[in-house]
Amino acid sequence: MASREWILRRNCSISPRQLVAVYVALCMTSLLIATVFALRGAWYILGFAILEMLAVGTAFFLYARHANDRERIELADDCLLVELIQVERIRQFRLDPRSTRVASPESRHALISLETRDCKVEVGRFLTEWRRRELARELRSELASRKITGFQF
Repeated sequence: MASREWILRRNCSISPRQLVAVYVALCMTSLLIATVFALRGAWYILGFAILEMLAVGTAFFLYARHANDRERIELADDCLLVELIQVERIRQFRLDPRSTRVASPESRHALISLETRDCKVEVGRFLTEWRRRELARELRSELASRKITGFQF
């Protein structure tokens, strides 16, 4: 039977490379305006501009660190592989698809639990409540079909 894969990622409207270009343009504009004011005698404006650029740069940096976060779920005949990638830290979990139980989110902000005897993994961080419930149904259906077709006399 063929494998099935789900890739869940953040909905980022701008890539880290584009973010750098926006930040450079913002800094250039802010420095230009601050320099004009500084040349006219208001030197303190330059200090505020630098403080502003540092604050915006910090916010952009934190955003860019998480822009590539994702979850990958792959269901093969013998393994349910779950990869959680956050800030370039990769955690992998290999679950037995025949004994994995899918627990739907019980509250609005709860995640989907994939549970076996010795392991519990939560997925769906980047999905809306409705999409989490839909993914839980898909996973449950796929796992059930693998259990039925994998049964032999």
